[in-house]
Amino acid sequence: MIGIEEPEAFRFAVRAWIAENCPAEMRDGDHSPAHICWGGRNWVFESQAQQLWLERASAVGLTVPTWPREYGGAGLDRTREKIYREELERANARLPLQSFGIWMLGPALLRFGTPEQKRAYLPPIAQGKMRWCQGYSEPGAGSDLASVQTKCDDQGDHWRVNGQKIWTSYADKADAIFALVRTDKHAPKHKGISFLLVDMASDGVSTKPIRLISGSSPFCETFFDDVQVPKDRVVGEVNGGWDVAKYLLTHEREMISGGGTGVSGGRALGAVLADAYPDGLADQTLRNRAVETEIDALAISLTLDRYKDQSSAGQGVGHASAMLKYLGTELNKSRHEFIMSAYGSNALEWGAGFAEPWLRSKANSIEGGTSEVMLSIIARRVLDLR
Repeated sequence: MIGIEEPEAFRFAVRAWIAENCPAEMRDGDHSPAHICWGGRNWVFESQAQQLWLERASAVGLTVPTWPREYGGAGLDRTREKIYREELERANARLPLQSFGIWMLGPALLRFGTPEQKRAYLPPIAQGKMRWCQGYSEPGAGSDLASVQTKCDDQGDHWRVNGQKIWTSYADKADAIFALVRTDKHAPKHKGISFLLVDMASDGVSTKPIRLISGSSPFCETFFDDVQVPKDRVVGEVNGGWDVAKYLLTHEREMISGGGTGVSGGRALGAVLADAYPDGLADQTLRNRAVETEIDALAISLTLDRYKDQSSAGQGVGHASAMLKYLGTELNKSRHEFIMSAYGSNALEWGAGFAEPWLRSKANSIEGGTSEVMLSIIARRVLDLR
């Protein structure tokens, strides 16, 4: 299947492969956070079907279809990767694996990692055997990311790390963390930062969950107290971590922007209305809102595809990722506002599955860079306003 060259032949081959290998239980279209397969050393599969789907997809590189085969991918080009995604959607199939290792760290390692780092970390990510979290924000360095103060001192044969991170998604469940640390306190703040890989099982690493208004949260505080890290865990140049961080941020913002398109668990709003009003809906305003929101979702999805094509062609995304992140954030919040309106007072019942994700969507405006910061980047870097 992977070696088929002609796109349409590839489409039929991948369609047949999904039909044969994706268990029926994994074809429910449920991409909600509760049913995502995150993988990792301590991951507990929700069912045998979930485990089987991961094993079959990773065996042929389809958890990370565009990664090189030598690192656990399928080596697909952008055209065939799009076909694969379209066929997953056509089959109503869940993604076999999702993770920050796939969305963020993997692309950074492919760009900046040493051959040894790529061999050590990329295959376990692709196979779902290693789960990563991101250590960027700090209590005093959120929007001003370059002001990180987590200290990383050279001890000759190892690094010694001390400091704190905050809003670290799933830190309490991750196997390792990719973190920004300060390796030169005397250098200009953008110049003294390094990008470091730390095992969460290391002595001195601890986490504390942060509870949100939605009743639960993926976020944690993460603490480093005299943590020893091997010298070969720096990605890129020592004191050159800002370049790695910026590159990774573009992928993070693209990932968050996808939430507004519905690919992160959102149902078609027409289906939402059909469930809420089985006898039909007379409210034309609500019907119009559903159509407008779905059109916006399609537009953002096509825009994402365009930028991904540019990136595959070597043009990069750059500061346009701020635009994608902002639009995706606002659209995702609008989707949840619409769902709350559609179900009315019934949506307010705690545990019914509407109020919690609606409240959670508010955090989209903060995580991955606040909306205000994104608008500032768009004004200064994209529109060249002064």
